[in-house]
Amino acid sequence: MTDYYEILGVARDASPEQIKKAYRRLARQHHPDVAGEDGGSDEMFKDVSRAYDVLSNPEKRRAYDVGGDPSAGGGMGGGFGFQDIFETFFGAGSGASAQRGPIPRARRGQDALVRLDLDLAETAFGSHREVQVDTAVVCPTCSGTCCRPGTSPRTCEVCGGRGSVQRIARSFLGQVMTSQPCAACQGFGTVIPEPCTECSGEGRVRSRRTLTVDVPAGVDTGTRIKLTGQGEVGPAGGPAGDVYLEVRERKHETFVRQGDDLHCTLPVPMTAAALGTVLTLDTLDGPQEVDLRPGTQPAQVITLRGLGVGHLHVGGRGDLHIHVDVHVPTGLDEDQAALLQQLATLRGEERPEARFSAANPGVFAKLRDKLSGR
Repeated sequence: MTDYYEILGVARDASPEQIKKAYRRLARQHHPDVAGEDGGSDEMFKDVSRAYDVLSNPEKRRAYDVGGDPSAGGGMGGGFGFQDIFETFFGAGSGASAQRGPIPRARRGQDALVRLDLDLAETAFGSHREVQVDTAVVCPTCSGTCCRPGTSPRTCEVCGGRGSVQRIARSFLGQVMTSQPCAACQGFGTVIPEPCTECSGEGRVRSRRTLTVDVPAGVDTGTRIKLTGQGEVGPAGGPAGDVYLEVRERKHETFVRQGDDLHCTLPVPMTAAALGTVLTLDTLDGPQEVDLRPGTQPAQVITLRGLGVGHLHVGGRGDLHIHVDVHVPTGLDEDQAALLQQLATLRGEERPEARFSAANPGVFAKLRDKLSGR
């Protein structure tokens, strides 16, 4: 049985693209009109065509690989056609692959990306904002027709409104007709005899617009809000693109955000931590009382439920976590030192024993390391 892989010079596991590339090379090399009559080019061209007919068709190739010969009847089967020959000698993009009909003059406008800086309170509760964007709008003079008022587009005389022109090329196949975009109308099929002076025949002009947007609660840095149809108008008054507002949350002086939860550090004196007290903390919801229980330890976390950032699109809110930072007094005067000495004596702590335990960096230290990327 004829070895079609050997004829094309490819491996048995060659990809369809490799088979097609090998065929094109050999077809140019052995076609009689290209290589001449001597050397058996005509017969070789038929062998190459037959091999490509089989190996370019998945079903025929599978049958051939198991011992059959799908091309026993000769000729050019379903895996081979005029388009393959045409692309071989003239390249893709001509003939049947060329665009048919005129190109629409009106096209969709581009999308726009605008940064939106928000405070923590705005991302936590949502907000109503106005954003200014420089974009393209429909020309108010010609209303997107691209023509001076009182005039209209005219059918291209070169292509007759088809948007393309045909020409005849001579080849070994005879006369072949190709199609190309019309240079006179750039493929639109019409020309603008008198362009609008306001937009120079573009159908749109640059303008600054003010957009209103409702920012939902829970957005974070990197969140994009889509404003459909609010982008620039396309050429010739084509459909407008979209505007994407990319959120960037400003840093807050007190709170650190982690997801929808907020974290802050609350410094308290050693005496307040030991005796307990009630402190007032300014939160996003206003002043809130924080109950500091007697014996509060350093790095202890007090959680206020529902005082964090709103959950995006699902309702509810995160929590506020308060990390206690107990301050040990320094620079004691004699009376203060005497009082602490008396307290140490009462608690039996004049000479505390050194007892080692496993290191525990504390919850807030872990959080700090995580936020700093360590």
